Amino acid sequence: MKPNILLITVDQMRWDCLSYAGHPIVETPNLDQLARNGVHFRNAYSATPTCVPARAAIMTGMSQRSHGRVGYQEKVPWNYEHMLAGELAQVGYHTQCVGKMHVDPVRNLCGFHNVVLHDGYLHHNRFKHTNTVAESFDHCDDYLPWLRDRAGASLDLTDLGLDCNASTVARPWHLAESLHPTNWVVTQSIDFLRRRDPRKPFFHWMSFVRPHPPFDPPQAYLDLYDGLDLPDPVVGNWAKREDPELAGLNPTTFGGNVPRRRLKKAIAAYYALITHLDHQIGRFFQAMEEYGVMHNTIVLFASDHGELLGDHRLFRKALAYEGSAKVPFILSDPGDLLHLRRGTTVDNVVELRDIMPTLLDIADVPIPTSVDGKSVLPLGQNSPTVWRDYIHGEHAYGNMSHHYVTDGTAKYIWYSQTGEEQLFNLQMDPMECVNVVADGAYADQLRMWRERLIHELKGREEGYVTDGKLQTGCAVKACLNHILQ
Repeated sequence: MKPNILLITVDQMRWDCLSYAGHPIVETPNLDQLARNGVHFRNAYSATPTCVPARAAIMTGMSQRSHGRVGYQEKVPWNYEHMLAGELAQVGYHTQCVGKMHVDPVRNLCGFHNVVLHDGYLHHNRFKHTNTVAESFDHCDDYLPWLRDRAGASLDLTDLGLDCNASTVARPWHLAESLHPTNWVVTQSIDFLRRRDPRKPFFHWMSFVRPHPPFDPPQAYLDLYDGLDLPDPVVGNWAKREDPELAGLNPTTFGGNVPRRRLKKAIAAYYALITHLDHQIGRFFQAMEEYGVMHNTIVLFASDHGELLGDHRLFRKALAYEGSAKVPFILSDPGDLLHLRRGTTVDNVVELRDIMPTLLDIADVPIPTSVDGKSVLPLGQNSPTVWRDYIHGEHAYGNMSHHYVTDGTAKYIWYSQTGEEQLFNLQMDPMECVNVVADGAYADQLRMWRERLIHELKGREEGYVTDGKLQTGCAVKACLNHILQ
């Protein structure tokens, strides 16, 4: 029988928030064990680092240019011919997702046999004045009815008073820990182990909403970090120092000078959510041992994007900086079925589009020609392979719309509306504190990276390249024409 496949994704987790990766504060013992039983890819990126386009990359294996989502836009149908779950279902896998999908329509199965859904608080499904009954939140979410059945019919996701994009405010979860959305994903996933078809290999996607805001960890986890001498966020010499509009006082700010006490509490809660996730993932691993499937299951762990968490006085995601665009990525093989170089770290640059071809490769399933990503399995096995030199990422983001190219050792960022350029030496400056674009010693590198971006953007419908040069001020769009038709 083919190996079982477990895909674990979390939402908005930074690449560096793993004790295995050397974080001085965050404790992630179960994820660390995953890395010891597999391979840690230290230069993994989300090319378009917000929820919808990141999930398009995961489920289709396509680059953002191919899947067409180059920014964040809701209510654009998912009509892709080849998606990960569907390809595995066709060759006999029993497939299920529990948690976040963030697709359109919200009940689109995307090839899964079953989806137990909780996308978090999605504004467009909560707006009662614009949605039909079939689109309303009560009809498209499975967690909230479950919660109300167990803890009270009047409960809602907004009871804590925290917005779903509030990256600077936090408070502890107010109900029993077993009712937290993170625990719910694991509870439902364990139930899948009970009722799956034992004659078939399974593909299970455990898709957590946290540590995406609201920052609401159970009190026991907040107590692990609250009051510790937490490291301050890094602030580059290029970052804005002033906040004349007091944007930092907005709980859902993209940037600004946030009051120090509030920021420290938010950072503590963010770390607490990650440790809570880690322990619940460990709970699922215990259940896998009990059901006898731990050692014939391949596990891939990743995040859809990061969280800036105050770096450079910026918050949330979408931007190209490491805190936002770089993600954890671990391929683990507890039963040593794949003969990975267990306990090693790979430096090659990988992207979320590589998840689908990797898992299809593991299942010995043909990879559709629509897939742009590549299987990372040869990298994990130290087998001969030709790998990419860099990846191109981007995000439509108003006046901060941008493109970036990186190989994990350097990063070039171009802001398409202003023409601003940034170049970072990630080997010497891994947190991007010094923009070397004006340093003559980097002139040749700057030219090389700019030419790489020009190559990526040639022929784009927005008109980013004219006469071989980057064109500033082109109208940006969140979705390309071919998926809007």
